Amino acid sequence: MQIQLSDHFTYGRLLRFVLPSILTLFFTTIYSIVDGVFVSNFVGKTAFAAVNFIMPILMVLASFGVMMGSGGSALVAKLLGEQNKIKANQVFSMIVYTMFMFGIIASITISFFMENIVSFLGADGELLTQATRYGRIAVLGGTAFIFQHIFYCFLIVAEKPKLSFIITVTAGITNVLLDIIFIVILKWGISGAAFATVIGQMVGGFVPLVFFLLPNKTSLRLVKPCLDGSALLKTSTNGISELVSNIAMSVVSMLYNYQLIKFAGDTGVAAYGTIMYTSYIFSTFYMGYSFGRAPIVSYHYGADNTDELKNLFKKDLVIVIFAGILLTAISEILAYPIAHIFASYDPNLFEMIHRGIYIYSFAYLLMGINYAGSSFFTALNNGLISAIISFLRTFAFEIIAVLTLPILFRLDGIWASGVVAEIASFAVTVVCIVALRKKYGYY
Repeated sequence: MQIQLSDHFTYGRLLRFVLPSILTLFFTTIYSIVDGVFVSNFVGKTAFAAVNFIMPILMVLASFGVMMGSGGSALVAKLLGEQNKIKANQVFSMIVYTMFMFGIIASITISFFMENIVSFLGADGELLTQATRYGRIAVLGGTAFIFQHIFYCFLIVAEKPKLSFIITVTAGITNVLLDIIFIVILKWGISGAAFATVIGQMVGGFVPLVFFLLPNKTSLRLVKPCLDGSALLKTSTNGISELVSNIAMSVVSMLYNYQLIKFAGDTGVAAYGTIMYTSYIFSTFYMGYSFGRAPIVSYHYGADNTDELKNLFKKDLVIVIFAGILLTAISEILAYPIAHIFASYDPNLFEMIHRGIYIYSFAYLLMGINYAGSSFFTALNNGLISAIISFLRTFAFEIIAVLTLPILFRLDGIWASGVVAEIASFAVTVVCIVALRKKYGYY
């Protein structure tokens, strides 16, 4: 029996509903990492560092899709909870068409200035050449990359998270197969990795576009939009925390790369890329869970069902605390094999990755509470509080940590920066949850 947003959620029902969302993000992350694995093992360390150097730039572009997807889905789910289906579809359509135009303009602009951007971020020599080549090709999939994040959120609102999972797996398989053809067989090097990524993103971004353009049995379909400035503003403010979070993560990643070039050269940048790949995989549970249950919170908030909000809030706490303990333990256990997968050919890089993962693993203990707390306020259409938590967590606290800790602890200080940022963010999240509990009635 299909689970609906209006249902009462037990632990089992909640986990069944969010599982496709978690798996979707997991496989999205896996096929994003595939380029790194193939490039590292078949092209070389400098090319691998170049891919990692470009990734934060691409994530800045994708972050606008995350903002409009998370913020828009919260608004649309709230409208559906208020039984206003016509308005919900108009707002949904306006968001999609607006971001289509934005994606094209942004991709062309970034491609034109790619070499200047990479040079400004500190790359030179062969790293500059490889990063520019990869970036100019990869950014061609910018619109599809944006759509992937938008439709990921709206397929959940449409009560089709399993379809999102199927599309993502298909896109991932496409990416892997093309990596084998372009990199291993045809020897296209870093350019092959970029083309494989773009084509995979097109599968992930444009297939759901076709689904929503055609007649379907869900509550959402692309219709003739009406320009609604207030709805667009509300969408943006709802999702501003996700925009802040993703852009901040990208900016911070650039700062990490800058610091690592000083302390460990190209090897440090390559090691950081692997540690971040691992972090992306482990954090997909928190992100997938948060995105998956957000429309449920928005729906019941729109329906003024405070009993279900209390139910969801309590289950949030239990699930993310248990997950934090489990993921930290798993990360510690897998530190060695992960380092072996990426760097068995280079003992220095291997050791750097192994130690970095071991230190960073402790961030997972509190990461889930911080993710879920920010997402909960987005779902309640309180973008300001969500943005404050995200901004402090992914930008302010982490920048302070990555600039100061290496002075005392050198490379270990860089790996520990994420842990310190999560601890500080946890304190902020708890304060916000306690301060607003009576306003929303979730506790």
